Amino acid sequence: MRTRHKTGPMVFVSLFVAFMGVAALLNTIGSPRFATYYPPDVVRLVAAGMCFGGALTGLAMWFRGRRSS
Repeated sequence: MRTRHKTGPMVFVSLFVAFMGVAALLNTIGSPRFATYYPPDVVRLVAAGMCFGGALTGLAMWFRGRRSS
């Protein structure tokens, strides 16, 4: 008998985290002082990268779970 996995929330969370990463990245790039790389800009870029990493990890786990079932 085939069981259904509840993977829908993981996809939505991953897409939300990716959206937050894009928002942070565009906010940092759009800043007029971006060319000088102040410490808050670097922290925002690191946070955007962490969001992208979390989103990619979540999507990879979702695809891995779908393949094994």
